[in-house]
Order: sequence, then C-alpha cells, then structure tokens
Amino acid sequence: MSIRKQFDRWIPQLVLGPTLIASLVFVYGFIFLTGYLSLTESRMMPNFEFSGLTQYHTLFDNERWWTSLTNLGIFGVLFIGLSITIGLFLAILLDQKIRGEGFLRAIYLYPMALSFIVTGTAWKWMLNPSLGLEKVMHDWGWTSFTFDWLVNSDMSIYTVVIAGVWQSSGFVMALFLAGLRGIDDEIIKAAQVDGASLPTIYWRIVIPAMRPVFFSVILILSHIAIKSFDLVIALTSGGPGNSSDVPAIFMYQFSFTRGQLGLGSASAMMMLATIVAVLVPLMYLETRSAKAMR
Repeated sequence: MSIRKQFDRWIPQLVLGPTLIASLVFVYGFIFLTGYLSLTESRMMPNFEFSGLTQYHTLFDNERWWTSLTNLGIFGVLFIGLSITIGLFLAILLDQKIRGEGFLRAIYLYPMALSFIVTGTAWKWMLNPSLGLEKVMHDWGWTSFTFDWLVNSDMSIYTVVIAGVWQSSGFVMALFLAGLRGIDDEIIKAAQVDGASLPTIYWRIVIPAMRPVFFSVILILSHIAIKSFDLVIALTSGGPGNSSDVPAIFMYQFSFTRGQLGLGSASAMMMLATIVAVLVPLMYLETRSAKAMR
C-alpha cells in the first residue's frame, strides 16, 4: 500500500482522535468522577474513601431537594407545554406565507439570541412591583392592579416559566416551521380537493407527519429545563427563600458554596438520571414509530 493510500486511510482517525479523547476525558471521565464522589464523604475537597449510599440518603431527607424537584416539575411541564403550543401556533401562522414573514420570523427568533442571564435580568426589571408592570399600571391610574409574583413565594416559579417561554418559543417556532416547509404540498392540495378544512388538514395530516420534529423539540426543551440555572439565578436567585429553587442551583450551592461536594455530586447524578429517564423513553418511542412506518 502506497504512502498516500495509508495517509488517506488514517487521516479520519487522526482528525477525530483528539475530539474523541477529549470527550472521553472531559465528559464521560468527569461523569464517572462525579458518580464516585457521590459515594464518598467529600466536603470542601474530594475524599476518595468509599462510603456507600450515605449521600443519597441525606439528599432524599433534605426538604430543599424535594422543593427543587417540585419546582422543576412545575417549570418543566409548563415550559415545554407552552413553548410547544405557542411555537407551533406561530409556525402555522407563518406557514400561510403572509406578508412580512421574514421580518416577523426575525422578531420571534430574536429572544433566542440573548443569553438566559440577559433574559432573567430584563424580566426581573419588568416584573419588579416597584419598577415594572405593576408600577406602570399604578402610574396610569389603575391603583388596584397587583402583579407581585416575583416576590410571592407561591408564584415565583411561574415568573421563571414566563421568561423561559418568552425566550424559547421563537426557537421552537423555527423548528416547527422547517418541519412544515418539508411536508409535500401535494398532500395538502389533495386533502383540500377532498373537502378537508385547513384546521382538519393540520390536525390530521400535517401535525402527525411532524413527529420527528416534536421529538427533537421535546428533547431540546427537556434538556434546557433540567439544567436551568442562569435564568433562575438572574431572575429570582432561587427565592424568595427557596421557593423557586431548582436542582441545578441546589447542586451548585451545596458543591461549591456550602462545602458539601459529596451531596452536590449526588444531586448531579440524580439530574443525570432525570435526563436519561426522559431521553430513553423518547428514543424508544421514536425508534419504534420509525420501524412501524417502514
């Protein structure tokens, strides 16, 4: 074999090799390290002496952990559901090829260009009772209007939902719009010839044909919801008290500010387990449906 052929044979391995090694070390290696630290009594610094499931028992006995899980459930369900609903609605509207579609698409997509820190800070100003919406209404003469969710421990998590949906709906719209544009127009025209109304066409033909897009959207939004940190920190800092706490904040604070690295590692592994619990069923259902369609 000539030197050139040997070079052509090995060049893909040489190009992909460093990336593969880096992924093994800095992704899977640190996942393994975090998993092991969750089975130790590590505090400020790592302690590699094995202690079993003690940290997990401590974690499940911690009321703040259950509060953060409850908040994650509320935020995740509303964030994913509303983002999909609004994004699909906007995509269907733009799919009608209305005038100024490019301008509207840019407006809807613009929030996704912002970081979650910027989004959280902006919505913190707008929802602050002494600075934002409530003050504006009072200045306009509607003195009975109140919107104190940001400082209300029972409602603070819903302000995170509002900010998250505002930022992500445009991105979801773009994904759905790409899926809508990928559907053969002949199918829609044939349905119209048969007398089907536009809502019926979308409900019975178009939306079912976009199952892979729904899979991708749910997967991306679930990942965003589970690892939410910067948005919550910028908007509520997990407060008032711990009322809007989420697992990512719990993990960060116990690992790096409270000197309980083992407990923080245990919470990180539970977050990973949550991601796997969402990912595996979705992949199974998608694979099964793809096989059924063949």
